Amino acid sequence: MKPSNNIWIQRQQCPCGDWKCYIKYEGDDQTSASSQIVKSETSSSELVFTPYVGQIFKSDDDAFEYYSNFARKNGFSIRKARSTESQHLGIYRRDFVCYRSGFNQPRKKANVEHPRDRKSIRCGCDAKLYLTKEIVDGLAQWYVSQFSNVHNHELLEDDQVRLLPAYRKIQEADQERILLLSKAGFPINRIVKVLELEKGVRPGQLPFIEKDVRNFVRTCKKTVQENDALLTEKRENDTLELLEACKSMAERDPDFAYDYTTDENDKVENIAWSYGDSVRAYALYGDVVTFDTTYRSITYGLLLGVWFGMDNHGKAILYGCVLLQDESSHSFTWALQTFVRFIRGRHPQTIVTDMEVALRDAIARELPNTKHVVCIWHILSRLYSWLSFPLGSRYEDFKAQFDLLCHVENVEDFEHQWNLFVARFELVSDKHMALLFSYRGFWSISYIRGSFLARTMTPEFSQSLHTFLKRMLSGQTCLQVFFEQIGLAATAGNQTRDGMRYMHIKTCLPIEEHARSVLTPYAFNVLQHEIVLSLQYAIQEMADGSYLARHYKKMEGECLVIWMPEDEQIHCSCKEFEHSGILCRHSLRLLEVKNYFQLPERYFPPRWRRDQSLFPMDDQNAQSNNDECAQALHALTETLLTESLTSKERFNHVQREITGLLAEVRSMPVAEELSLNIPGNNVSET
Repeated sequence: MKPSNNIWIQRQQCPCGDWKCYIKYEGDDQTSASSQIVKSETSSSELVFTPYVGQIFKSDDDAFEYYSNFARKNGFSIRKARSTESQHLGIYRRDFVCYRSGFNQPRKKANVEHPRDRKSIRCGCDAKLYLTKEIVDGLAQWYVSQFSNVHNHELLEDDQVRLLPAYRKIQEADQERILLLSKAGFPINRIVKVLELEKGVRPGQLPFIEKDVRNFVRTCKKTVQENDALLTEKRENDTLELLEACKSMAERDPDFAYDYTTDENDKVENIAWSYGDSVRAYALYGDVVTFDTTYRSITYGLLLGVWFGMDNHGKAILYGCVLLQDESSHSFTWALQTFVRFIRGRHPQTIVTDMEVALRDAIARELPNTKHVVCIWHILSRLYSWLSFPLGSRYEDFKAQFDLLCHVENVEDFEHQWNLFVARFELVSDKHMALLFSYRGFWSISYIRGSFLARTMTPEFSQSLHTFLKRMLSGQTCLQVFFEQIGLAATAGNQTRDGMRYMHIKTCLPIEEHARSVLTPYAFNVLQHEIVLSLQYAIQEMADGSYLARHYKKMEGECLVIWMPEDEQIHCSCKEFEHSGILCRHSLRLLEVKNYFQLPERYFPPRWRRDQSLFPMDDQNAQSNNDECAQALHALTETLLTESLTSKERFNHVQREITGLLAEVRSMPVAEELSLNIPGNNVSET
């Protein structure tokens, strides 16, 4: 196997703790593996002409590939036979023959009682292609000097010829999967079944057979045993270099923090670090922390943990990293203790992780007052590998019903519907469904709805985290390069600014105008969406002084809203404000009915305010400038629309010109500031 150009891969152990439970993340890029199959099928179906005497090739390798494709198409395989070499030309003759050419020489039998007598496949077939090298204008080329396509044996059909040893190749992507499954304890026959299932092919239709897999695993195990000492030495050297890089960084930046542990041989075991900018960012946005542990080093065997947060612009922000020797509760406990020291003892309000029993226990001990939430997107990504095979064609229906179940807001309703759900799909005894139910308090909306998550559970943020990690980890071949890349990502990620984005008004409600002046563009965009939707709700006062918010088309259930005017508090049964820090449409509708022109200050939490950015936003005049721009463009486009609709010719011309103008504007560089010098709208009617 060629060495990987990246030391990081996604972890494959199932949260149920069984190494034999194979995990494939739904949506994984399988193009590298599938493209090899497509390539081989394409090459076998392409039209290959019969070779002929005098045919010229640039190299002997090109000729061998051509003859091999011809052979496969015609039901046999070839091998290299004799080659002839001279002092001046080097190898100047190559002989390629049918795989059944010649005869096996009798071998001396081993001194055993029952020696194996294997029947030879060679039968003296005379099919061949001989090449000769010549020099033409100073360049070497090869031409076919002899060719025969006469066989003295039966040629094979396509479904048989692919099983010849010459065509049974295990591609690199398949090699990695085989080694991973073998390490997890899978027997060879089950590895083959998993690969067939993963690639979606019928049994026996892989481009290799079980014997090839067995031989490959045996060879690799021998190679790994021989290289274990070298790998151990490389790991020790690289972790020592990483530690030296941390020490050097601490000397240059007094705010940089790191810590590490050593084993009984005084070798670096676990190591963690954080940056000064990260600690300052945590002081503002440390209410919710995501601890991602989905990647492992295939070179060093270390588990990578990355602490993330979300800033007030909705961007991922890096808090720190840790490399752990193993996935034990002891290692996770040390990681959490170290992180708390880095952030100066300030525990997060909520921590979001993957399903991990050891990590769950460590969080319960070290962060007893922090709400622990399991990211639903990690669960959804695993459903395919867990249940697609046992459910078969019912899997898509299962996934749709599971999605509905995830959003049930009442605990009693969730548990009742869960029992009906597992019974319907005959999954009452399934270990993964039992695992999910045991974790229900960590992922089900009905249990975590009242916990503050600052919109870190949205699919957009989960995807941005995944993209951030892949970009940060791609192409890293050693720990020191990885450390440098992390530093760049921390610097760039912690300086996100979104102040210049124009925030236009959609409803002209005073509440919307007020919110725009207080919130960041990201938070305002979310609140604005709720303001727009609030206009579709009716408010009905109840006898006890509470209110019911109901959609005018009854597209969703009613929400109970409680209003306490003495201290301007509002509470909705949907708990959106408690969950994200953004007021819901139901509460906004009630405030509109109560003639509120500004939202109470308590509903502009500091983490979403523009004046709480990590770096000052010098855009006090930007919004007024943008408003002036918008008004000028709106007047122009309104006139342009009126004029263009008078005829089809005008409309086509305007559409063509605007399309070109838009492409030109997008290609222009973005200026730091927007200075306005807009003439009046002197559009004269013709």
